[in-house]
Amino acid sequence: MAAYSAHILWHRGEQDFLGNRYSRRHLMSFDGGAEVAGSSSPHVVPLPFSDAAAVDPEEAFVASLASCHMLWFLSIAAKHKFCVDRYADTADGVMAKNAEGKMAMTVVTLRPAVAFSGEQRPTREQIAQLHHEAHEACFIASSVKTEVRCEPVYADA
Repeated sequence: MAAYSAHILWHRGEQDFLGNRYSRRHLMSFDGGAEVAGSSSPHVVPLPFSDAAAVDPEEAFVASLASCHMLWFLSIAAKHKFCVDRYADTADGVMAKNAEGKMAMTVVTLRPAVAFSGEQRPTREQIAQLHHEAHEACFIASSVKTEVRCEPVYADA
C-alpha cells in the first residue's frame, strides 16, 4: 500500500468572493516538489474567473488516465523485449450526464501512437494485447467508473 498527496492552495486576496467574482486559479503542489497552476475549466466557470492556461480538474483526470496507461504500456513492452522509442497520446474526455443524471467524465479516449525499433517488433495484434494488458493493470482506470477507451494510432504506411 502507498499513500499519495497533493497540496492545493487558493487565496482570496481583495476579490469579491460573496459576489461570486473571484479567480478560481490556485496552486497544486505535489510530494516530489512539482507545482502546477490549477483552475476551474472555462467550460464550467467563464473567463476571467477561470484561467485557461492553468490545468483544470477535468484535464488532470484525462492526463492521469493517459499517463498511467502509458507507464504500464512501457513496462509491459519492456518485459516482452519490445523496444519503444516514442510514445505519444492525444487523449480526450467527454463531460456529459451519467446514468444517475449527474455531470461526469463519461468517456475518456486514449489515442496512443507508439514507435518501436530493434529486431523484435510487435505485430498489430501484439500491440493491441500490450494496450489491453496496460489497461487492465492501470491503477487509475481501475479506480474510476468512467469508460476508458484505447484507440492506438498505427504508423503503418
